[in-house]
Amino acid sequence: MESPIMGGAFAIVYLIIIVVEVAAFWKIFTKAGEPGWACIIPIYNLIVLLRIVGKPTWWIVLLIIPIVNIVVLVMLMHSLSKSFGKGVGFTIGLLVLGVVFYPILGFGSDAYVGPGGEESGAGDATGSGESAIAGGESTEVDEGGDGGGQ
Repeated sequence: MESPIMGGAFAIVYLIIIVVEVAAFWKIFTKAGEPGWACIIPIYNLIVLLRIVGKPTWWIVLLIIPIVNIVVLVMLMHSLSKSFGKGVGFTIGLLVLGVVFYPILGFGSDAYVGPGGEESGAGDATGSGESAIAGGESTEVDEGGDGGGQ
């Protein structure tokens, strides 16, 4: 038989988890330049999430088709990870242990890079930095090759 104290403690812990998750999604939406309150409006939060990850709005239909919705959810979570400069490992964390990884994404120091991590924005600093170094090296090689190659 379950004691009333255990039931009340479970309810309090559950409520705390819900509040932390809503706050994490609020921060994720805010970091992406969307209104934070959008995370608490059913259906609209999915539309905004699709916008954040750079997927078309009609993908919401795919989320109501059984089996297909699982595949689409995995794709959305991977795009969300990439949108904040994270990789496959973080995507797996979002899918398996979202209670921990969504707050890491929301409250962490990672900036929104752009839809799917491909748009030039905050990611330009790292992406261009690497490209500039690679570009600088190839420019030096091109300069040396200008006399003979181009």
